[in-house]
Amino acid sequence: MGGMRKNGVVRTGLAAMVCGAVAVTLSACGGPEGGSGGGAKGHPGARGGVARTSAPAADPTRIPDVGDRLQRRIPSDSRQVLAVYGEGEDSAESTAVLYTKSGTDWEKTRSWAAHNGRKGWTADHHEGDKRSPVGVFTLSDAGGVLDDPGARLPYTQSETFQAPHEWGKSYWHDFDYVIAIDYNRLRGNPPDDPTRPWGDDKGGGIWLHMDHGSGTSACVSLSKSAMEYLLRTLDPQQHPVVVMGDKADLKA
Repeated sequence: MGGMRKNGVVRTGLAAMVCGAVAVTLSACGGPEGGSGGGAKGHPGARGGVARTSAPAADPTRIPDVGDRLQRRIPSDSRQVLAVYGEGEDSAESTAVLYTKSGTDWEKTRSWAAHNGRKGWTADHHEGDKRSPVGVFTLSDAGGVLDDPGARLPYTQSETFQAPHEWGKSYWHDFDYVIAIDYNRLRGNPPDDPTRPWGDDKGGGIWLHMDHGSGTSACVSLSKSAMEYLLRTLDPQQHPVVVMGDKADLKA
């Protein structure tokens, strides 16, 4: 959940909020066009059938299912990309996939079910629209209520991240671990730093955080084990970024 702030002390104070996500399965399949006569495609099999033609192999130098528009925004020095594939423009279900670059090729490392904004995605995010912003954003700062689990990113531990207990009990642990998504924020500050360079109307406080089982206000949420893995794996020396959006926007 997100969209609220509270007073606290964490290098700068003011605990920000929240986010969400969605489950998505990525697959590709193809088949033959059968039939007899000159219109058939493929090569006859041993019994006179038509052999299946395979789909073109994916380009290993690109993040799968991400079009040129966003692919070009991935920094050339980035070697860790968390791709969040939203199920649909108005869906809160998504899948997060971590890719690691080996040489010139991207290799799938891990994947998890996730949630995004409860109303889906937008390329023009505004405060309170309950949609997650589509785009490519750096990942540079982390923190949470719990002690540092061995994060490589700078980690700020503070009780001020605690979700307010007037929220439903299922939300109380949302911010036990958070990783700031660098949307409308100043990098190099704790995730709850309130500074919004583009103005308050463009929203802010958009994080990767722990999942409560449904959509968020704008963030991306994952399981505790996924957050622990990301905190221990995302390395500032590898210039990690998140590429996020619904599948159609990602491919555009």
